[in-house]
Amino acid sequence: MIVIAGAVAGAAFGAMTAKKRGGNRADIAQYAVASAMAFAVVGMLLTVIIDRVAG
Repeated sequence: MIVIAGAVAGAAFGAMTAKKRGGNRADIAQYAVASAMAFAVVGMLLTVIIDRVAG
């Protein structure tokens, strides 16, 4: 769940960032995908850390 939430939040953050900087549709899509991937990786690491500590 953390990974999915991170991917969705990252996509929204990336799209807003590109739109604020005046990017076109391709720029917005690229920022959204790259940010989603980065946030998903962070979410995965957070999931592993929580699993190790709690388990």
